[in-house]
Amino acid sequence: MTTFIEFHIDFWHWWIIGVGLVGLEVFITGTYFLWMGISALIVGLLGYFLPQLGLPFEGLVFAVLSVVLVVGWRAYLKRHPTRTDSPGLNRRGENYIGRILTLSAPIKDGRGRTKLGDSTWRLEGPDLPAGTKIRITGIASSTLIIEEVKEDEH
Repeated sequence: MTTFIEFHIDFWHWWIIGVGLVGLEVFITGTYFLWMGISALIVGLLGYFLPQLGLPFEGLVFAVLSVVLVVGWRAYLKRHPTRTDSPGLNRRGENYIGRILTLSAPIKDGRGRTKLGDSTWRLEGPDLPAGTKIRITGIASSTLIIEEVKEDEH
């Protein structure tokens, strides 16, 4: 004989779960728990006004709402990046864009290396002999994109 344990969850259970998840966000970064907590709070409100819905439907709403809020927030941040007074912080290579250097070693087959600051960087650009003045025009991962500086430019 099989016995089923009936598990009932009230609206206030969702509120406790929501507050717990929002509180967990304080200790774990990434804002995923924040949106899951908000989803749980919304499901709690839904359960308060429509108590006949039941756990399977509430669980489905919670899961879908969590995914929609997380994906929606990430899409919003992509379109509206956070403005800061230090946009190059933790993006060291971007701070070098526009800088003019002299090659200490030649660039062959479009690739080379240079010492910049306390690090050695990969270079990508046209083949150039050592001693050529170059300008850093961009960065791709950890490779600096360069171009030759003409004599009349610097």
